[in-house]
Amino acid sequence: MADSSVKRPISEPKTSGDTQHDATTSVRTFHIPRDRAARYARGLIGISVFLLAGEVIGRAGLVDRTYLPPSSTVLAHIADLLTDGGFLRDIAFTLTAWASGLLIAMVIAIPAGLVLGSLPVVNSAVRMLVEFLRPIPAVALAPLVILMIADQGQMERVLAAYAAMWPILMNTVYAAGDVDPVARDMARCFGLGRFAILLRIFLPSVAPFFATAVRVASSVALIVTISTELISGGGAHGIGLFILNASGDPDGAGDVFAAVAITGLLGLVFDSLLRYLERRLFRWNFERLGERK
Repeated sequence: MADSSVKRPISEPKTSGDTQHDATTSVRTFHIPRDRAARYARGLIGISVFLLAGEVIGRAGLVDRTYLPPSSTVLAHIADLLTDGGFLRDIAFTLTAWASGLLIAMVIAIPAGLVLGSLPVVNSAVRMLVEFLRPIPAVALAPLVILMIADQGQMERVLAAYAAMWPILMNTVYAAGDVDPVARDMARCFGLGRFAILLRIFLPSVAPFFATAVRVASSVALIVTISTELISGGGAHGIGLFILNASGDPDGAGDVFAAVAITGLLGLVFDSLLRYLERRLFRWNFERLGERK
């Protein structure tokens, strides 16, 4: 029979410090969504002011509507294009080239960056070549690539991959070079081989920087893909080709601005999605850096 004199443990009373900590935690829990809502609200206000300014300038006749139509006209053209099957095929064609070019850049740049960042001898051997090729704009290589590759999709993928490769490569190199040497030496002391050290030490340290580089490279790849379509002027599909054809129409200013706006929306959506995935997958890195996003 249990001894009734044995007292059950009771929780300790909260001190003023604990109460203050709980209050701070609760305030922080509700404060983060308010900050985000405030940022979104400010962003919407900025967009509204921009659209209002465009509407006023267009309606007042300060600029010829042939060159700068009012915002309402551009919004109407955006709605028409988003329901146009031909333009949706143009979007699909451009995004296919963009995505495949970005994937090719990741496949090439990540292993190369890990090798260059972890092996100083190899890095010093190819550093001059990398610094020579990196400043060359991908668009400047478009005429040469057009002569070598006849297919429009392949040409766009090559140039998009070339442009997107450099942010990913350089970020990976710098991140791999900054891996804690104590962690590497400790792993060697525990008998881990080079491949195991690469998987367990280098990749976790490099992954957050790589994610940021991919987000930056995605915008670069989209810019180069559409610019290539504008420069080449060939092919049958693509947002850039649509803009080029619409710019030759005397009444095509609305379609040009609408296509440009849709391009910006696509870039915004992809950047927001990649930023969200980055925060979800590497929340520990933001917390380590003291960022509460």
